[in-house]
Amino acid sequence: MSDVQQAVRDKYGAIAASVTAGSTKAGCCGPTACGCGDPITSNLYSTAETSGLPADAVTASLGCGNPTALLALEPGQTVLDLGSGGGIDVLLSARCVGPTGKAYGLDMTDQMLALARENQRKAGATNVEFLKGSIEAIPLPDNSVDVIISNCVINLSADKDRVLREAFRVLKPGGRFAVSDVVVRGDVPADVRRSMELWVGCIAGALQDTEFETKLRAAGFADVEIEPWRQYDVEDARAFLAEGGLDVDTLAPQVQGKFLSAFVRASKPAAAPCCGPECCP
Repeated sequence: MSDVQQAVRDKYGAIAASVTAGSTKAGCCGPTACGCGDPITSNLYSTAETSGLPADAVTASLGCGNPTALLALEPGQTVLDLGSGGGIDVLLSARCVGPTGKAYGLDMTDQMLALARENQRKAGATNVEFLKGSIEAIPLPDNSVDVIISNCVINLSADKDRVLREAFRVLKPGGRFAVSDVVVRGDVPADVRRSMELWVGCIAGALQDTEFETKLRAAGFADVEIEPWRQYDVEDARAFLAEGGLDVDTLAPQVQGKFLSAFVRASKPAAAPCCGPECCP
């Protein structure tokens, strides 16, 4: 396991333990995940969506978007959530695909898997399965999934090319990739990125939007679309950064408009029709 993977496992294991213990500071702020009630990670789900879900599934939601709102899931589909955490996006997906469909959650953290399975039990979701593994080596067969979702997880991987190749492998031809993630627009000095990391917590490995698109196409994806929908505003972090001894007025022009939460969509090309004699059984 890489140092990055171990750090991610330790952090999210501690968050899951905090939620399980019933801590009032569980989730983003204790310990930190992707911010602390900042405008990127707040108010991601409607009351209608969270109604009926176990409270711990909502508390342990640590993303930067709502991937289940990116596309219309259909009854009977198979959905895979990369880095499923407490299971909120898996449980929402399971509602959409219905009893004839299946929603998988993949996570490498034992504490999160235990929390997610308990949330599944409380929700009474029978079309859900949580798998242990890494997003760089998905434990599912080729061409087995209709839709892949993820919520602010791919930016945490040290080998994003492998993640995207694995996503492409398990998707069925014509399958869709629809994730929420943090992206960077333009160049940002390394020291500024490190400073913002103090606030956001999930941007150290974030790709530039153009680089994300290039990597998706290199993995074989088509119809790539990156749609920013929320922006990290340095003014929202002014007090926090100032307390850290940073010159916010100097930092602002180097950061403003560059760190974004985005919807990332792509598709696996449909299988080409076979018209030669080699296709005959």
